[in-house]
Amino acid sequence: MASTVERLRTLIAENLEVDGQPINLPDDLNASLLEAGVSSMELVAFGRVVSREFNVAFSPEDCANINSVQGLIEHIDSHAG
Repeated sequence: MASTVERLRTLIAENLEVDGQPINLPDDLNASLLEAGVSSMELVAFGRVVSREFNVAFSPEDCANINSVQGLIEHIDSHAG
């Protein structure tokens, strides 16, 4: 099975765009999707996709505290069921 990073990279490529172009996630996973130009509404919708894919829930506090792709990976790995 693919790693969390690989699966998340695929989900980002399939579900997020900036100005009609797919996001090219940098190798630095400390990157913020907001700083990459993804709107907060798109991030909410993407959170639902991630939640279904990894069977993990996000509380409002989780959403406020996850500031990078690496933070999202760590949350998924620590909460996935």
